[in-house]
Amino acid sequence: MAKSPETEHPIKAYGYAASDTSGTFSPLTFSRRATGDKDVRFKVLYCGICHSDLHFAKNEWGVTTYPVVPGHEIVGVVTEVGNKVEKFKVGETVGVGCLVGSCRSCQSCSNNLEQFCPKMTFTYAFPNYSDGTITYGGYSDHMVADEHFVLHWPDNLPLDSGAPLLCAGITTYSPLRHYGLDKPGMKIGVVGLGGLGHVAVKIAKALGAEVTVFSTTPEKKEEALDGLKADHFIVSKDMDQMQAATGTLDGILDTVSASHPIVPFLNILKTDGKLVLVGMPAVPHELPAFPLVLGRKVVGGSNIGGLKETQEMLDFCAKHGITADIEIIPIDYVNTAMERLLKSDVRYRFVIDVANSIKVPSDTRSKV
Repeated sequence: MAKSPETEHPIKAYGYAASDTSGTFSPLTFSRRATGDKDVRFKVLYCGICHSDLHFAKNEWGVTTYPVVPGHEIVGVVTEVGNKVEKFKVGETVGVGCLVGSCRSCQSCSNNLEQFCPKMTFTYAFPNYSDGTITYGGYSDHMVADEHFVLHWPDNLPLDSGAPLLCAGITTYSPLRHYGLDKPGMKIGVVGLGGLGHVAVKIAKALGAEVTVFSTTPEKKEEALDGLKADHFIVSKDMDQMQAATGTLDGILDTVSASHPIVPFLNILKTDGKLVLVGMPAVPHELPAFPLVLGRKVVGGSNIGGLKETQEMLDFCAKHGITADIEIIPIDYVNTAMERLLKSDVRYRFVIDVANSIKVPSDTRSKV
């Protein structure tokens, strides 16, 4: 329905939140803003769990404002639109990823790079630049966002296994495109075979690359080659295997967030090769100049993508049948899921079945 007088006041929402650095989740009742003229309100159906959710829940990056309701891999169905909404209608399936706001006027925004806007607003645990309120994510029964930050969901893309693409998909798709590692026949490496890495392999293969997976876990070889159809597998702690690959790759996408050496991967690049970091270890990498200077090699980074590119990524994945490998859970399993995520005990992404598991509490345990 369009916005009506009944929706002029904040609307109660129900979700799961962490309230302190223990990272333990419990039910939370809070308020979302009234549906504005350009807003889309939607019922949350599925929400993926990203490793960032765990970092924020425990305040491991030192920026969390509690209570925090995580979730930036959100798929839902539209229940209400503002009077000036042009791109969406009630009943349509939509997605919301890592961003829900930006200034819309700076150079980055003008170039469809909202993720670099000085006033960009992340989907959760982040102050909204317009009014200072803190955002709440998709571990909740419904969401509201400006239509510019809402994405059309392709008809043939599954809702549950497609949800993680809103983070893992764009985080790996964008650097492959930006750094020119998207040409058919290129030899591309993917470091780490987890939530990001397994999606990176699928996207790189769909782009026509010859893909080599690097992992410290030999047991993942069959999974990489037979399951994900990678072309080669190298155990990164086996120096003989690493040495044999010297100078063979055009580019490498490093998805690992744990501390690890990157110089061995620089040696595997060809002249003019590019190592792109999308994982963010807490301990800074050591980066000597010699491997870069002697091979004219580049180390770069990448942080998700703008809204235009994210829509492009969804359409690309739908066309090529790319989804994440997931384990569906009810929302009251989230604490166990976080414990397992910490131990990398998931193949490869948890997705919360929000619509079928969240319950409106008869008595509110905590309110915001």
